[in-house]
Order: sequence, then structure tokens, then C-alpha cells
Amino acid sequence: MSMRKKEYIERVADSKIKEYLELFGAILIEGPKWCGKTWTALNHASSAVYIMDPTGNYSNRTLARLNPAHILSGEKPRVIDEWQEVPGIWDAVRFDIDQNPAFGKYILTGSSLPPQDSYLHSGTGRIATIQMRPMTLSESNDSSSAISFGAIFKNEKFEPFAAHIDILHLIDVTIRGGWPETLKLPSNKAGKVAIEYINAVVRNEFFLETVSRKNQAKLRKLLRSLARNNSTTASIKTLSMDIDGSERASQSGEDLTISRHTVVETLKSLKEIFVIEEIPAWSPKIRSKAIMRQAPKRIFTDPSLAIAALGVSRERLLQDLGTFGFMFENLCLRDLAVYAGFYGGNIYHYHDNSELEVDAIVEMPDGSWGAFEIKLGDAQVESAAAALKRMRDKMTAGGVPPPECLAVITSGGIAQKRTDGVYVLPINAMKQ
Repeated sequence: MSMRKKEYIERVADSKIKEYLELFGAILIEGPKWCGKTWTALNHASSAVYIMDPTGNYSNRTLARLNPAHILSGEKPRVIDEWQEVPGIWDAVRFDIDQNPAFGKYILTGSSLPPQDSYLHSGTGRIATIQMRPMTLSESNDSSSAISFGAIFKNEKFEPFAAHIDILHLIDVTIRGGWPETLKLPSNKAGKVAIEYINAVVRNEFFLETVSRKNQAKLRKLLRSLARNNSTTASIKTLSMDIDGSERASQSGEDLTISRHTVVETLKSLKEIFVIEEIPAWSPKIRSKAIMRQAPKRIFTDPSLAIAALGVSRERLLQDLGTFGFMFENLCLRDLAVYAGFYGGNIYHYHDNSELEVDAIVEMPDGSWGAFEIKLGDAQVESAAAALKRMRDKMTAGGVPPPECLAVITSGGIAQKRTDGVYVLPINAMKQ
């Protein structure tokens, strides 16, 4: 019996959850808060327990701490929401699957990663992990979903068509983000959800033992620096210098500089609560003199968080399309990661010592790959296509099999496959 909500909107992750429940004893759905993990889990569940339910002075959490096995009882599949609050639940689930083998017994959800030493067993073979992100434009019905990512990766043809989107609407959608609870909000209010998300991170997620305004100010500064360097490979040194150089002074006169060690540790924490993620560099085995740069590209889990951290308005973004271009890239990378993940693919970026860069490389489990450039304006399509072809030629000359597809993702316009084989794909026409 499904616990599906009447208002539930289908997610890309649903099909993989259904598949994995037939293959594993338990699955873990992890991702940022408010992205819809619990509702999606309930869509596949017959019972649920909420570890952070405040009823009875958090009696579920207390019971789980006393004996994690007690909260496993219930009709299967059983959702255990925010399991990481009591890490021992992981071992209890793994042990129960070992003792009473069956598929699809538990669905764990979590919005942060507990310390690895807080549970004893990896769960390999028993517990499979599915990452959820905020909604793509296809999921939020802001895309026509006319072009399948899977079809593009098979290099299929389609008739050209127009997929126009007003720039103001695109900015509004980016400010709103992919949070399910914001879809019905007026555009002038939806962005406040992301602002409160950032405020909650600053107030509650860090420095829990020694909360101070000084520490909160430091974290807010780092988040602004990450937003200024959104969708780039900015180094720790660059982030530290950006913080110190741009925001050394404060109204209170306090020293709010941040050490490089603190930057490293805070970035780690931000990744663990899924506020930011790192896109690793692609390193194919290539027989050439090209040296691949290994720095990761950092993005926010949703572009709305970057905009909220910067504190910029719709009007400011419209006046500064250069800044909005980085936010648009963040949006496209979010969607691309979801669409690729549907097929088991992973997303990377490419940057070599000749300064040749490609925004996203998708590599599939069988080793096949495709390259994608992201451009806000149509005027940049030609140069983006040239970069993609140059990168393809460099790879094939070095012994790498040719890509399955080359594509420029745009903010609207004409969807087509050019005569040179490069796709032009408006993000508002794509789906998995």
C-alpha cells in the first residue's frame, strides 16, 4: 500500500527507486533539505517512522538511540526519515537484512552525512544510495520536455523547433529554484524560500557548540564568495583571497578573515549537508601532451541558493547578465546531473593546459561520453560549438573513443542538430 500524497509530482528518481527496491534490501535517498526526499520515499512505502518527530519529547529518536532495532517494525517498505540523526540505525537495518533477507524492506532518507566512524558497516550489497536534487525544469513543468537526454546520447535526429523563454521568466525560475514547496508561490515571493534556506544554514547547521555572530558572519562571507565564484574552479587560495580582499572590513570592526584551513573544513561541511557539490575534472587516458587540470568545479545544489547568498534581486540579475550567466550554468548543471543520473551517468568538467574548457562531460557506465557547453545567449553558440569540436578532435587524436554527442545547452531559441553534428538544446525543452 503506497503512502503517496495526492499532490505528489512525479520525480526522475521514482523509476530508479522502484528498480532498486527490487534489487536491494534497503535504499538510501540522500540530498538537500526541502528537495522532496520524504514525499518521494512515501510514494513507494507502506509505513514510515520520523526520527525527528517532536511528539513525546522526540520519543522516536530516543527509542532509536536506546535500541535502533525497535523502530524497524512496520509494514514494508518502511521509510525511516532523517536516519542520520541516529547513525546506529544504519547498522540495525543492515543487520536485519542479513538475518531476514528480502528485497525492498527499508527506505532511508537523509539530508546530511553522519561521520563515517558513527556506523560500523558500509552496507555494500544491502543498501543502495540514490541521490536526489531539487526539481529540474522538466519536473517543475517549466520545460516542454520535447527532447530526451537519452535520445541525444544516442545521437538521434529531430526536426528543428522553437523553444523560446522570456529572460525575465528564466530569471524568476532560477531565483525560485527547484524546491517543490515554491512551485505555487508568486514569483516575487518564491525567492524568499532560498533566502531562508541560507539563513537556516548560517544559524543552525554550523558552530552548534559555540554559536556566535562572528562565526555566522564568517560563514555568510564564505557563502557569498562561493556564490561570486559559482560554477568555476576557484581554488581554496582564490576563495580565501576573495573573502579577505572583498570583505575584510565589517561594520563592527571585528576581524572576520577566514583561514585556509577553515575554508577547507567549511566546504567539507557544506558538501555534507548538500548545500554545494563539486563536479570533478574529467581525466581520460589520452596519448597526447595535453595536461588535464584537476581542480573541481563548485556549484550550489540549486542556483537559487547562490542567488540568495549573493543577495541580488531580479532587477540586478537582469542588469548584470554576466553574473546571471553563472547562475544559469548552475541551473543547467543541476538538470544535466539529474538527467544523466537517470541513465547511471556521471558529470564532470574539462580543462586542460591549453585553456581549452568544456562545461560538462557526461560519462556513462559503459565508458561512452558526451560533451556539453552551456551558453546563456545565442550569439555564443558558434564559439561553443567550435570548442566542443576542438576538444573532440584532441581526444580522438589521443586515442579516446569519439563522443556520442556534442551539444550546446542554451536559454531558449531554436532546438536543432546542426550540419556539423553539434546539437543546440534549449534547457527549457529537455527531460531525462
